[in-house]
Amino acid sequence: MPTVESSRRVTVFALGGTIAMTDPGGGTVTPTLSAQQLLTAVPGLATTGIEIDTVDFRHKPGASLTPADIVALAAEIAAGGDGIDGAVITQGTDTIEETAYLLDLLHTADFPVVVTGAMRNPTLAGADGPANILAAIRTAADPAMQGQGCLVVFNDEIHAAHRVRKTHTTSTATFTSPNGGPLGYLTENQPRLLNRRPHRPTLPAAPVGATAPHIPVVTVTLGYTGSVLRALAEQVDGLVVAGFGAGHVPADLVDILTEFAATVPVVLASRTGSGSVLSATYGFPGSEQDLLARGLVRAGYLDPLKSRILLHALLGLTADRAVIADAFAVAGGYADPDSWPWPDHLHED
Repeated sequence: MPTVESSRRVTVFALGGTIAMTDPGGGTVTPTLSAQQLLTAVPGLATTGIEIDTVDFRHKPGASLTPADIVALAAEIAAGGDGIDGAVITQGTDTIEETAYLLDLLHTADFPVVVTGAMRNPTLAGADGPANILAAIRTAADPAMQGQGCLVVFNDEIHAAHRVRKTHTTSTATFTSPNGGPLGYLTENQPRLLNRRPHRPTLPAAPVGATAPHIPVVTVTLGYTGSVLRALAEQVDGLVVAGFGAGHVPADLVDILTEFAATVPVVLASRTGSGSVLSATYGFPGSEQDLLARGLVRAGYLDPLKSRILLHALLGLTADRAVIADAFAVAGGYADPDSWPWPDHLHED
């Protein structure tokens, strides 16, 4: 009797990163391995019965990937989507939490896109790339993953792209989802979802050739005066503020943030790494309530890096502040999903 996977088809897109790195002779590693070479090193892959195609899309370290690379990747995935049951992306881990979320916003089909990589390059003992690739391919081929958008599979854990974060510089368990935990795990080589995303908002494709917006992330620190912000005033298209706690800044920053919010979208996130920016608990100057009343946009559960990715994608579509605020309200987890500005792009499980 054939297995569930025997008739499944997955395309693997290789972008480079630690998972594809070798030592050319100088004692340091660079990305050189092709997608097919990566697959050749995966024990047990042939026994899954999954049909696999490969695409060598980029050969870059994760730190050198750009939003334009990911927009092009999303378009290529969509163009080759007919006849496949899932896609796997191998890339450097430095930017996975950002690239995966951008892919999640741009991927409108039902089949899953699974991003993975490695913390230990192939020259090291205990390299984790082969196990992560096998887990990612099994996850991408599983019918239960339909409708879950972009997933990050790492260390036998399945994470939702909009929640996952890289939390350690070297650990193979670096990826975690502070707000809600993993969606599931691989157990005895089988992906198992313990919970599912009930809805997934996506975006219409940004105009081809649109200029990338300049959106810095400014992390508020003890005694921060905002001098750098004033230097940026004429150079930004948007701003993400990683505030203290539930969304607070020093009182000295209130005026300049008010000025920014009058000209460009300013998103208020939290630097803490988990939990939501609040809206109506604190009332002092520089509190979340004060800043939101001055026109800042609440990030909700989106961390600063995810907030920047969402704002980057939104500015490719609209400059309407109300639309941007509505999009953050849904993506940030504090508004009814039905208020997503593009209702035809709301996928419900």
